[in-house]
Amino acid sequence: MAPVLEKQLPGAAGAGDNNNEEEEGHNLWTSILSEVSTTSSSKLPSGKNILLFGEDGSGKTALMAKLQGADQNKRGRGLEYLYLNVHDEDRDDLTRCNVWILDGDLYHKGLLKFAVSAQSLADCLAVFVADMSRPWTIMESLQKWASVLRDHLDKLKISPEDMREMEQKMVKAFQEYTEPEDATPSSPQRRAQTAGEDEAVVLPLGDNTLTHNLGIPVLIVCTKCDAVSVLEKEHDYREEHFDFIQSHIRQFCLQYGAGLIYTSVKEEKNMDLLYKYLVHKMYEFQFTTPALVVEKDAVFIPSGWDNEKKIGILHENLSTVRAEDPFEDFITKPPVRKLVHEKEINAEDEQVFLMKQQVNVRSGAANEGVLANFFNSLLSKKTGAPGSPGSPGSGAVGAGVQGSAKKTGTISHYSALIRNGATVIRRNL
Repeated sequence: MAPVLEKQLPGAAGAGDNNNEEEEGHNLWTSILSEVSTTSSSKLPSGKNILLFGEDGSGKTALMAKLQGADQNKRGRGLEYLYLNVHDEDRDDLTRCNVWILDGDLYHKGLLKFAVSAQSLADCLAVFVADMSRPWTIMESLQKWASVLRDHLDKLKISPEDMREMEQKMVKAFQEYTEPEDATPSSPQRRAQTAGEDEAVVLPLGDNTLTHNLGIPVLIVCTKCDAVSVLEKEHDYREEHFDFIQSHIRQFCLQYGAGLIYTSVKEEKNMDLLYKYLVHKMYEFQFTTPALVVEKDAVFIPSGWDNEKKIGILHENLSTVRAEDPFEDFITKPPVRKLVHEKEINAEDEQVFLMKQQVNVRSGAANEGVLANFFNSLLSKKTGAPGSPGSPGSGAVGAGVQGSAKKTGTISHYSALIRNGATVIRRNL
């Protein structure tokens, strides 16, 4: 039996080695598949959409073209499409974020159906553009475009359960906002943690906060903030005006749970900050910039930071207006300055002028001979060589008037001569 056992032992050992190799191979493939699955799930999602609303000329296309890195921008009509390249430096991943720009003419609002549907709404962010060079239009414009978006969302017929879930997500994001002091600035592109072990205390929303919850993130972008200096010089705007404007915009932001940022494409002010905040809201990249409220032309307020008490600080600087006063009563449109074109005054030909004065004097003067000699002397001095039309002995004075084309002197000059002549006449009378 011994030989049999000796033959079996090596065989048994070989089977065990094969089993170990198969197990190691299985574990290797499991590890590879797990890594691929993890990497795939962490890739940047596609199909994200930014919806831009604002008046014609407010700078919507220029704003996004600048973020896109384009030197020149061509304004489109109807519903314009652009895209932003989004790069995750940590995972060397790249994706495109769709940008849809609605025309400022309300006639085109029906085109929104091509930009956002019930299925894609959860992947959208709304941007309302306000033009700081025309601050008297800001609040009316924000209300108008927010109403356009709300009307479109109502037509999508999203189920109440799905809409409630999206709204609760917005409330949660607003309540859980924390100041980014503790954030690690070493990797600004790294995506934020989705699940926190230590949950912060969630405070209830204020009375005027998220009363108009759209179920998607909202951002208010004030463009052309370099116009602040122009408003100060040409329209006598003071700190009080800018605080009043900011106060009303921030009240609007609270209602929609929106962030707020002041920008200038011309001066490239806050453009990099705008891009970082957009990708933070869309792709959950870590964001390390706190609220900025010191400079009146470079304000930045992230969603979740603001409240009624903080806005009340602006009201302390209001002296000639109350915080609750209607926006349009204090921020009024300047009167249109009509350009007055001065009428061009063509000087009358000197000989014609003198002939008219001679006729007038003849009809009313007592000493006709003195005046006639006076005007004849003026006419003879201005008509050139003897024998020319209008000179003494030429026949008709009228012919000299018609033939003279050269204008010398001015009306005031001849008026002075007439006055001198009248003085001479009075002395002779």
